[in-house]
Amino acid sequence: MEPGILLVLAIGIASVIGLWIIFYFIPVGLWFSALLSGVRVSLLQLVFMRWRKVPPSVIVTAMINATKAGLSISRDELEAHYLAGGRVKLVINALISADKANIPLNFKAATAIDLAGRDVFEAVQMSVNPKVINTPPIAAVAKDGIQLIAKARVTVRANIKQLVGGAGEETILARVGEGVVSSIGSSLSHKAVLENPDSISKVVLSKGLDSGTAFEILSIDIADIDVGKNIGAQLQMDQANADKNIAQAKAEERRAMAVALEQEMKAKAQEARAKVIEAEAEIPLAMAESFRSGNMGVMDYYKFQNIQADTKMRESISEPPKPKQGPKGPEAPIA
Repeated sequence: MEPGILLVLAIGIASVIGLWIIFYFIPVGLWFSALLSGVRVSLLQLVFMRWRKVPPSVIVTAMINATKAGLSISRDELEAHYLAGGRVKLVINALISADKANIPLNFKAATAIDLAGRDVFEAVQMSVNPKVINTPPIAAVAKDGIQLIAKARVTVRANIKQLVGGAGEETILARVGEGVVSSIGSSLSHKAVLENPDSISKVVLSKGLDSGTAFEILSIDIADIDVGKNIGAQLQMDQANADKNIAQAKAEERRAMAVALEQEMKAKAQEARAKVIEAEAEIPLAMAESFRSGNMGVMDYYKFQNIQADTKMRESISEPPKPKQGPKGPEAPIA
């Protein structure tokens, strides 16, 4: 290939690259679109946006949308919000929607909500179209001991003024659940709750559960109520079983004490019997000593033997007759 052709090709490629670089840093098309839309922005400002790492298309498009919607927002404010990590498109859409719906929302409040991590556009939509939150099943016990399981639907609307620093949906659900439990628990009978479920809604709404939250509660509707267990009867049964176990334990303690006392009395009887036997063993020694010392004669000894024989006879007479031992076991005494 001839050197002239190569030179022409090189010049052409360099021209294309140069034009691409020029049009990248100087977005003439974007500038022309802004000019036709009535947005005043110079080519030099677009070049400075490139150098500040701000995409000109995002800023210019947001300015065009705001201008067409009748909002006056400066380029510096949009650039500052973008550099702070904000979502420029969502903020502009939220401001436009709020303006059309006659919701008081300025640029400063919108950017604060966006930088706080909340979706400001969704919040504006929720202010126009309220959201329904379904609570999980809430179990509560009335005063008659019957358990009720309720499900509620909470209709909420976004509170623009409380979006920054306000509590979320979890707090609303927790407060509503607490209010339902308190309302059912204060009812004298579960039948009264089943007859008038709207009484729960009135009690819960009167407590101002949306204070300090990012929402405004419009209504609380009881979607479903089911009858659960008889908690009162179950508690009484458990108490009765506990009392029975305590009584059995006390009875067993008394029986053990009686057995121990019986064994103690048997031991004392054996001890007394041993003392009697020991005392009886000393009688012959005492009698022998009396014979040796002359304090007791033969006649006295005979009298003592007669008294013992008479005593044994009386004891044998007073004892009941023993049954005779037959081939098949003891036989009953003949009357």
